[in-house]
Amino acid sequence: MPDTYHGWVAHDATSPLTFTTFQPKPFTETDVEVKVSHCGICGTDIHTLRSGWGPSDYPCVVGHEIVGTVVRIGDGVPTLASSPASREIRVGDRVGVGAQSMSCLRPDCEACADGQESYCTRMTGTYNGRYADKSKSYGGFATLWRGPAHFVCKIPDAIPSAEAAPLLCGGVTVFAPLRKYGAGKGKSVGIVGIGGLGHMGILFAKALGCDRVVAISRSSSKRKDAVEGLGADAFIATDEDKNWAKTYSRKLDLIICTVSSQNMPLSGYLRLLKTDGTFVQVGAPEQPLPPLRAFSLIQKGVKVTGSNIGSPEDIRQMLKLAAEKRVLPWIQKRPMADVNAALVDMHEGKARYRYVLYNDLGSSKL
Repeated sequence: MPDTYHGWVAHDATSPLTFTTFQPKPFTETDVEVKVSHCGICGTDIHTLRSGWGPSDYPCVVGHEIVGTVVRIGDGVPTLASSPASREIRVGDRVGVGAQSMSCLRPDCEACADGQESYCTRMTGTYNGRYADKSKSYGGFATLWRGPAHFVCKIPDAIPSAEAAPLLCGGVTVFAPLRKYGAGKGKSVGIVGIGGLGHMGILFAKALGCDRVVAISRSSSKRKDAVEGLGADAFIATDEDKNWAKTYSRKLDLIICTVSSQNMPLSGYLRLLKTDGTFVQVGAPEQPLPPLRAFSLIQKGVKVTGSNIGSPEDIRQMLKLAAEKRVLPWIQKRPMADVNAALVDMHEGKARYRYVLYNDLGSSKL
């Protein structure tokens, strides 16, 4: 296999991506190599490309919703101690890679030992990161991807490759907190933001069997999509519905907030929670969140927390549910060569609701 890859490379925060060569991490006995067929575009890609969360490590290849076919397996993968599931990976398997490609995996690491690798202090992102040997991590806006098998998951046959891609980051980012905080029968759940993450939040909350799923957005422009298309039971337009916080006060057990805005009505959202309810922030704005009044917490004992992507086990559980319940994100396919225009359209909010880039590799599953 080649040690020089081809992909769409960012060299600074302002220039368009260029299709050129780059050097992937050295191949090790616990790695796999994947021929990339699809890669979703995530908001994180845009933040990273423009150094929005801090200086990026250029040159950089983004893309962490990767689907493709395994073309090479390290000799140590079939006996990989850290992941029984990864031992089953074979050449020719259709697999996916999400936003994380490594953690310390040490038995004395509380996060890794508990199957919460995304909270490991030595986490390596699928791109714009560094492995323990100081080599750089590169993402899926490329023809090939190379990385640790522990963070590679098989894609169920029931999920098409293009639809599988956004699940690997966007999907698990909403699924993981839904799963962790008990979304299911007997629970009412609110999803704030009906976009790339939020629309999958509605789909998964319904698939988990929640009694009531409420879509929350600033305007009513996405009401039809949310209620008729995605299956939400109710819709709140916070900029249009008068007294919405009072009307829906104490109606929800759990809120997943996908909004990346410093201007969101946070105190109003917390009014919607029941006693002991939980608000989970998954959107990651570049600016601070709005201030919060103490009585918003004190009066009902609500909890405000956050959630970071998901573990490999979260991804596997999510993919299993998606296959069983036919949870498919709303996507628009675009050729990988159209990546620069697609990124602009994504930033301008034109996606309904995720763009997925594809390499034309002649696969029957494209």
